Amino acid sequence: MPATATATTNVYFEDQQPATTDSVAEVIAGLQLNQKRVDPKYFYDAHGSQLFEQITQLPEYYPTRTERQILSDNANDIAAHCGQGCVLIEPGSGSSEKIRLLLDTLRPSAYVPLDISAEFLYRSAVKLGREFPWLKIQAICADFADSWQTRTTLPEGQRVIFYPGSTIGNMDPAAAEKFLAGLRQWIGNDGGVLIGVDLHKEEHLLNAAYNDAQGVTAEFNLNILNSMNKLINSNFSDQQFSHRAFYNQTLQRIEMHLVSDHAQTVNVNGNAIAFDKGETLHTENSYKYTLESFTALSEAAGFTIKRSWLDDDALFSVHYLSVNPD
Repeated sequence: MPATATATTNVYFEDQQPATTDSVAEVIAGLQLNQKRVDPKYFYDAHGSQLFEQITQLPEYYPTRTERQILSDNANDIAAHCGQGCVLIEPGSGSSEKIRLLLDTLRPSAYVPLDISAEFLYRSAVKLGREFPWLKIQAICADFADSWQTRTTLPEGQRVIFYPGSTIGNMDPAAAEKFLAGLRQWIGNDGGVLIGVDLHKEEHLLNAAYNDAQGVTAEFNLNILNSMNKLINSNFSDQQFSHRAFYNQTLQRIEMHLVSDHAQTVNVNGNAIAFDKGETLHTENSYKYTLESFTALSEAAGFTIKRSWLDDDALFSVHYLSVNPD
């Protein structure tokens, strides 16, 4: 796969994958904290991306099927708010499955999927391009938290960010507000954000969604160790850690951790990182919102919620945000 390539007549691929040295410094800094942690973006190597696609099909994992139903049932209304012919940008696009529900109705002038896993992104973009030969696709492998947009030229037109899957929940509220505010630089004054947000609900439903009976989420969580080994020259063993996920009622978030099964020392690019028995590596948060708390977050970031769509059981929500005039 070349760094820059035209994959098909309607798919263009750019590789802006972060340098390994940047990742090493970031991971080591997280491992030296009192509560060791790693950014959840490292879940998504090719195998991790495939495992997450399996998670979305599990009976316990309600978010994906619920959000898909919301998008499918409300495609016409969503298209009316986004505007046909927009430039549609999807950070963390994965397999681009959900956007398929909107493409024929929305008819964007271009689709820009962003993902950190180059191989997975390339395959997904080529597949999508073949399914929708009329669609111009500009796939960019990048860390979307980085200034990727300064290194590329996007098509002209009104820009709409598509951010499904409640990925906003991976950030603490302060970081989520900062991220949303930063999207204004991507879309200008006339663009919008179509975003999925998981809602606060009964604790047993949340715990089941992250502790599935088949153990796929556990495998996904443990695979972050293998992903880091390939990327930053570490020697984590996924046989020496165990999956733990639980709902933190006080902070209204699911927490995922990897628990060290015994005292051990891991080599990370020449740095010795010690784990006590039972010590955890915090791999992910998933914050849950009420409609009121997400409205407040959006307004603090400079947006107005123009329209919200929910399922009948109010498990999940999709919102269209427009920029507040300065």
